Amino acid sequence: MSWTLFRRQPPSWVPNWNRCSWFCLFIAPFLGLRTLVVNTIKEVRRLTSPAPKPQSLAWDGTTLWMGSRETRRIYAINPATWTVGWETAAPGTPWGMTAVGKELRVLCGETVDDNRIIRRCVPGEGFDPKWAILCPDDTGSQLGHDGERLHVSQWYLKKVLRLTQAGTCDCVISVPHGICGQVFVEGLLYLLTTDAEETNDYWLTRVDLRAATPVIEDVARIPFQARALAWDGVRLWTNHREKNQIVAFEWVG
Repeated sequence: MSWTLFRRQPPSWVPNWNRCSWFCLFIAPFLGLRTLVVNTIKEVRRLTSPAPKPQSLAWDGTTLWMGSRETRRIYAINPATWTVGWETAAPGTPWGMTAVGKELRVLCGETVDDNRIIRRCVPGEGFDPKWAILCPDDTGSQLGHDGERLHVSQWYLKKVLRLTQAGTCDCVISVPHGICGQVFVEGLLYLLTTDAEETNDYWLTRVDLRAATPVIEDVARIPFQARALAWDGVRLWTNHREKNQIVAFEWVG
């Protein structure tokens, strides 16, 4: 079992015998974090991606969708047979993706300036050239959908933006860490986060938005450089992009 205390150790001047209790009692509440000790995820499946550099993921109820950063295509994966049933070219790099009913919303990086635009994709047909939402501040990477609204995450700004139907932001959720994946699970927002993307210190962070002030908890450690989150109703999926693998996992907490 792997354990960790928050993201960083308390200051070196805190006596070792008392560092954990000191940190839990006095520092954590001010950071908005309640869970300080977390387990490492349990991998259930680790499979070769049907295309290199898997970047985005989504689940529509039966199909696992993956967007490749290298090929700039979207793939419909049968999770039982691990075969691709349909694929299509994206208008740009598919940085993030989420299912909206049986359709997809894909956050693409387009043009030489990598402008961030959310596009509508209809499985079996392709992308709708007339449908587009410009990302606020022309930034954003991952997408989530709470059943009513799209949510765009801004990695380095450490924010999740809730969008109106018109694409404007009406709520900003600030979190303590950089964000490289998001998905809603039973009304709770789960984020894939890190403080240093070049390391293997990644985390599953849960955000409860039901209270007036969001409650943020790190609930599991992910020991590799992961990208994206998808929920199939039983377990979570993520990409180990640099290994060209897609991973299904469970966690305790």
